[in-house]
Amino acid sequence: MQLPIPKYFDAKKVSEVWRVPYQQRAAEAKDWAAKHNIKSAAADNNRICLLIIDAQNTFCLPEFELFVGGRSGTGAIEDNVRLCEFIYRNLSSITTIAPTMDTHTAMQIFHPIFWINAAGEHPLPAATLITLEDVEKGIWKVNPAVADSIAGGNYAALEKHCFHYVKKLSDDGKYPLTIWPYHSMLGGIGHALVFAVEEAIFFHSIARNSQALFEIKGNNPLTENYSVLRPEVLEGVDGSAIAQKNVNFINKLLEFDAIIIAGQAKSHCVAWTIDDLLTEILARDRQLAKKVYLLEDCTSPVVVPGVVDFTEQADAAFQRFAAAGMKVVRSIDSIESFIDIS
Repeated sequence: MQLPIPKYFDAKKVSEVWRVPYQQRAAEAKDWAAKHNIKSAAADNNRICLLIIDAQNTFCLPEFELFVGGRSGTGAIEDNVRLCEFIYRNLSSITTIAPTMDTHTAMQIFHPIFWINAAGEHPLPAATLITLEDVEKGIWKVNPAVADSIAGGNYAALEKHCFHYVKKLSDDGKYPLTIWPYHSMLGGIGHALVFAVEEAIFFHSIARNSQALFEIKGNNPLTENYSVLRPEVLEGVDGSAIAQKNVNFINKLLEFDAIIIAGQAKSHCVAWTIDDLLTEILARDRQLAKKVYLLEDCTSPVVVPGVVDFTEQADAAFQRFAAAGMKVVRSIDSIESFIDIS
């Protein structure tokens, strides 16, 4: 049975920056649990994880760096309103909430400072794709000024790595290296969760005595990391590991009886994460795909009007996931309507 939404929740504040009143919400969560007979998560017979991918200010608020507007122009805001309401209505059924946090510093391979052209100019963010051909022709080259911080001053080694990197992306049929605006900067307000979403997660944690499973991703300067389960490139030019699959988190997710997935952006970090999860499932037991549920109305694709529109790619990815056995659901439906929680 679905629960009511607490009176303090204000959908109009989902797009705003404010401070969560933790102590007040903690007291209210305890009272809410008692009023509605909400048991501790440890008592759940069927353990359900809500995986929320990168519901951070940097992606979800219009004035921040990489707002995911979708074709409507307000996609992430609408998604997060629905996501908060889904959490509150299904509070007693969600065992654990696992928020991922895209986490960056200034000098990373996808940020403007990392690259320069012959005139010493940095690439324009969100409008520049660096291809293998670009690097081969010297249209873009690694900025020597970053070598000290990133490669211990070994510029030649860093150049070799970056050539290997863009070639690997090309060979694997992945998107070319995209130069993004500085975003999700560690220590900055853009890195924080959307405050209404943070509040809902905190309320759930107290009401159900269930610690949220925060997962950091994206802080490796030598690779992109759209998926929380693995970076885009794992090996350096000599075959040595520069990063690893997130095996511990994969195993943790697959221990749940059901995994519900939402977040931003549908065309990038959400799609990449689901794709990597599906790869792991197919390697273990394809029947596991049946316990993955995709909240399609709580995620939007990257759309930059007049520049790029990844809607069709995102929709095609979700169709492929559904064909593999995952279920596409909507937040207006109760968890009981699509998952047997008896």
